[in-house]
Amino acid sequence: MPVSKNVILGVDVQLPQPDLINLYGCTIGDGTKIGSFVEIQKNADIGCMCKISSHTFICEGVTIADEVFVGHGVMFTNDVYPRATADKGEMLSDADWTVIPTRVGWRASIGSGAVILPGVTIGAEAMVGAGAVVVHDVPEKAVVVGNPARIIKYLDT
Repeated sequence: MPVSKNVILGVDVQLPQPDLINLYGCTIGDGTKIGSFVEIQKNADIGCMCKISSHTFICEGVTIADEVFVGHGVMFTNDVYPRATADKGEMLSDADWTVIPTRVGWRASIGSGAVILPGVTIGAEAMVGAGAVVVHDVPEKAVVVGNPARIIKYLDT
């Protein structure tokens, strides 16, 4: 079942194609819309009135505030030094690493194809350009683009 029983769905959450998404152990706020081919992992928290566009991956440890726009194909990460196996070749388990939290502030927008590295905070009303690779915190109302993402301007207040 693409939406597991341990998902907490708010009121009026829109899942237009529920057979084409994968949600487990996460919380989705009231009125949020989730597109097709989206995966949201356990311990991720999505606010109210968000739009999560198709082909997006939101991993464990990501917190998204209310009214956030996430474009198509956005990738969040939660491990700075990922490995599949330990030094002696045995598979690693959940107990072998620590989730590094990532935060997205109120009314922020993240463009299609952006990659958000672990431990980053994207400030309220900030905008991340399409294809940007966010490696550092983004201040409130900043517009960032590129790889690595850099501030090109601030939105008017």
